[in-house]
Amino acid sequence: MEKDKKLGFFVLVSLVVGNMIGSGIFMIPRQMVEVSSPIVTILAWLAAGIGMVFVAFVFANLVMIRPDLTSGAQSYIGALFNNKKYGKYAGFIFAWSYWTANWSGNASIITSLTGYLSFFFPILTSTRKLHFIGSFQFVEGQLYSFLVSSLLLWGVVLILLTGFKKAGNLNLLTTVTKLIGFVLFILIALVTFQSIKFGAWYHPVEQAPTIGPILSNGFAAQFQQSILVTLWAFVGVESAIMFAGRAKSPRTIKYATIVGLLIALFVYIAISLLTLGLLPKEAIITSVRPLSDALDAVLPYGGLIIGLLAIISLVGSAVGWVMLSSETLYRSAENGIFLPYFKKTNSNQVPVRAIIATALATQICVVTTLLSSISSAYDFIVRLATLTFLYQ
Repeated sequence: MEKDKKLGFFVLVSLVVGNMIGSGIFMIPRQMVEVSSPIVTILAWLAAGIGMVFVAFVFANLVMIRPDLTSGAQSYIGALFNNKKYGKYAGFIFAWSYWTANWSGNASIITSLTGYLSFFFPILTSTRKLHFIGSFQFVEGQLYSFLVSSLLLWGVVLILLTGFKKAGNLNLLTTVTKLIGFVLFILIALVTFQSIKFGAWYHPVEQAPTIGPILSNGFAAQFQQSILVTLWAFVGVESAIMFAGRAKSPRTIKYATIVGLLIALFVYIAISLLTLGLLPKEAIITSVRPLSDALDAVLPYGGLIIGLLAIISLVGSAVGWVMLSSETLYRSAENGIFLPYFKKTNSNQVPVRAIIATALATQICVVTTLLSSISSAYDFIVRLATLTFLYQ
């Protein structure tokens, strides 16, 4: 690959930050409120954050120690075995589970994007009943959400087919835009923060309507549930190393991984806590766009601003994640782990078949928008993707 088509430091940082701060940042205030009190939220972020810093340093050091391995995490796992057959088998297990987690995660970003589009197009949340098909009755909002989510997904595919360098630059632009937006949100929240809405630092959590029932509302149970929520936020920290074959140098990957993680961790902690001082807990729990509703409560047209920011952010994240998912499939095929069928690239050096296969798999998860509300579909997909990542 030509040097000028390689991915540089800022593009790789944007992929790490953009993939980590995707759909999760816009929904995580609601998810956290459902399962934990503020002090537990802070402790969960710190515990998970410290753990992920160590993980980031592991990735960074692996890239420097074995610069010859350019196919992402699966190549490191395969290199652990002296027997190439066992190495390929281990690499296949990781690559398959990672790819599966990715395309299910892609669906969460797409459905979240559709959720924020409902701010501008209320018909996406319409509860009007439509015609029956057998024993199934369509709900108008769910049907339109499915159609919009599908169009967004295949629109991302068309963007990627123009080239990964161009897609990476688009991701960089959207990442910078959303970071500016989040900094402004944090500053506004600090000025308008109301402690009466924040509530007690610690309190029992009685129920979690969308995540599921909590067997105990004590400290330990809250910590366990909130840790599970935070894990979704850290998915994507490995983004830079997964593009090792397209990066300018191993050192670029190393620093992009560490810097990207620290930026994302700061934004997540700040947003999770400050939102509690803008909107009552009960309102956050029932919101499908908590950041928009929170800013709308303290600033004229605040919801509109966050809605636009969310759309820009999630478009970039969708591009980054579908790009990452297809790269995993392509590199695995290139190393003989997956079928050679997925090695085919177009004139822009884009793995066409890998992208199409990823999009088709993602489309399956998008069908959940036909069966439930956007927020419920999002929660189901996030838990599916998180557990898939944990089982790797």
